[in-house]
Amino acid sequence: MRHKAGPRPNLLALLLAALAFLCLPALLAFAQAGTLPASPRSEKAFEMKTPELQRDLQARGLTLGNPVFLRITKAPAELTAYVRDVDGRFQAFRTWPVCSVSGTLGPKMREGDGQAPEGFYKVAPAQMNPASSYHLAFNLGYPNAFDRANGRTGSFLMVHGSCVSIGCFAMTDPVIEEIWTLMQAAFEGGQKAVDVHVYPFAMTEENLAAQWGSEHLPFWTSLAPAWTQFEETARVPKVKVSGKTYEVLVAQ
Repeated sequence: MRHKAGPRPNLLALLLAALAFLCLPALLAFAQAGTLPASPRSEKAFEMKTPELQRDLQARGLTLGNPVFLRITKAPAELTAYVRDVDGRFQAFRTWPVCSVSGTLGPKMREGDGQAPEGFYKVAPAQMNPASSYHLAFNLGYPNAFDRANGRTGSFLMVHGSCVSIGCFAMTDPVIEEIWTLMQAAFEGGQKAVDVHVYPFAMTEENLAAQWGSEHLPFWTSLAPAWTQFEETARVPKVKVSGKTYEVLVAQ
């Protein structure tokens, strides 16, 4: 007696199912990377700071939730938040003093040297820490591609609350709440990552000339075009790493 053969398996469907299974971890990781972590602490800070920031931004013709750019200098120790206006230009919104930053002028070179980094960094939502030991924090992403290409080491270099720093930028709790709220609103508004540029000082010709003889002058000179371009265009420069050097391209 001959049995009737069952339907042949759909090879294409099996292949697609296998690919979906193999790609699932990567897809989940990608989704997690774009998710902003939250805690009762961060939610309370966002709720408390939002009305004040909305009012102050509106007074400047700016909107909470528009893209944000952060720029830090070590001398003077300051962090400035810029918010993009309707014309696509980043306008300075607020500058806060850095309460504490360790080390001296110059980049971070190795783990444990006590230096805070200098260079160009990007902060994605997954780098935000809503439950930091220093109130709220975000990871700068050091070492970036440039740092790694030059053999620089270190980890967990943060901008955070409190006023204690070992290689980080401590902003105090009230200030980090304002910065967090600006960044959270920007992420929720669609910004994928916040550019954070860290400089030793304002990168003017005069300031660079005053550092003649410093071992860090070649590195600082490589950072200067990004500073100058932003000053002239109010648009965040696009920066890439070519070999062991930064290359500043046309502003975004």
